[in-house]
Amino acid sequence: MKKVVAILAVVALALTTFVAVGLAVRGSLPDEPTARPTPSPTTPPPATVTAAPEAGLENYYSQRIDWKPCETNTDQDCGTLTVPIDYADPTGDTIDLALLRVPASGSRVGSMVVNPGGPGAPGTSYAAAAAQVFRQPLLEGFDIVGFDPRGTGRSAPVDCLSDSELDAYLAGDPTPDTPAEERSYEDSVLSFAAKCVANSGPDLAHVTTIEAARDMDVLRSALGEDTLTYLGASYGTKLGATYAELFPEKVGRLVLDGAVDVSLDAQSMALQQAEGFETALRAYVQNCLDSTDNCFLGDTVDEGLATISDLLDSIEEQPLPAGDRELEVGNAFYGIITPLYNRDYWFLLSTALTSALEGQGSALMDLADAYASRNPDGSYSDNSIEANYSINCLDDPTSVPFEKVSSLFPAFEEASPTFGRIFAWAMTGCQGIEVQSSEEPLTITAEGAAPILVLGTSRDPATPLIWAEALAGQLDSGVLVERDGDGHTAYNSGNECIDSIVEDYLLEGAVPDDGTTC
Repeated sequence: MKKVVAILAVVALALTTFVAVGLAVRGSLPDEPTARPTPSPTTPPPATVTAAPEAGLENYYSQRIDWKPCETNTDQDCGTLTVPIDYADPTGDTIDLALLRVPASGSRVGSMVVNPGGPGAPGTSYAAAAAQVFRQPLLEGFDIVGFDPRGTGRSAPVDCLSDSELDAYLAGDPTPDTPAEERSYEDSVLSFAAKCVANSGPDLAHVTTIEAARDMDVLRSALGEDTLTYLGASYGTKLGATYAELFPEKVGRLVLDGAVDVSLDAQSMALQQAEGFETALRAYVQNCLDSTDNCFLGDTVDEGLATISDLLDSIEEQPLPAGDRELEVGNAFYGIITPLYNRDYWFLLSTALTSALEGQGSALMDLADAYASRNPDGSYSDNSIEANYSINCLDDPTSVPFEKVSSLFPAFEEASPTFGRIFAWAMTGCQGIEVQSSEEPLTITAEGAAPILVLGTSRDPATPLIWAEALAGQLDSGVLVERDGDGHTAYNSGNECIDSIVEDYLLEGAVPDDGTTC
């Protein structure tokens, strides 16, 4: 199970509009770039340098990546890209973004930049897992290039909590229902915000999606590509759509899989995501009923959901033993939602729930740890939880006052009887954040861009299908393709129709009919 969970942690990264309940690498950009390309045997030298879109950015756009074999896997290449902390001050301090490339194994078409979402997930890990994430046609045709967006992974990572503090934060009760629990919850939220500011410094103000999208254009130029080929999943679709709005003339072939509706306000997004997780959980319980004559959860879907709700209530009252730790209700919530991202891992949820109902919490804790990138030794392999909070709250600091949360309960419980109150309380997540973005919000239409492929899945828990439908309509050149199925994102999920459409589009430029359903 450990191996499966490790893979799950890489391939099932998703947008989280709720907030889970390193020092920056600095330097001065040289007058002339010093890095020079060291192409892999399958990669030709980069093309002519692209002109910088704005004065003062010329040195950034003339960079070349000094690829070297990665220490952990010499079949993959690692490098860095230098970008300004603040694009309004390109002569100021800089940061280095971590890069990882998996060279094309066949007849190379070009470079494809990838992002797994989050926000906060490191793109280098996503690219490193390319053999599990992408099918052979894309592996043969493209150098798969992942980057850790600013503030994440090894790219000037934001830092908020110690490992033990993060353990406590994730374990905490996400639905406080006594005055003492509410005070503890408020303290936890406000402390998280304060510690992000204290431990991350001024870089925290510059981890917006807009700035990350600007970084992607510098990366495109450094890769020697005239236009960007990109596959973004979940929040990665917001990043890709933002890129298309900023640089429509540089859009090559963009796949936005598990799309986000970039026009939604925070509360509408949370409500619709809560409904998405409820839909996915109902599908999981229905599958249990259909697969056996005696589903361990009950005889009907409603009975199964009640069993899960009662389990969460009992864990809130009495945590379960989980090895040398205790499974608390916050951990249990993350453990339940994690396998909903991929139907192939529903059996892990059944195993974990069966064990929890018998009084043992280790299996559910393993799933919660996979969600948070927590290692068995108590360390965390990345800062995805902290970066998720920082990026989301910088992009949209909307927050509901603690005393107003109860007014949200009717709408959220209607959307999700099982998880509604968790999502309602999460609307307070950005309380106390004192850092403001210098970027103005965008209205995203990407007018003038080449056709952009937008994918949605009918029972996606994290990014509901209506989001893909909305984004495809908002983009001037959006082309919607729907997958009828379960789990998060559409590509490489066992649907040959979807896979062929994506691969033909990326490799050949074949644009499907808008509204195609697979």
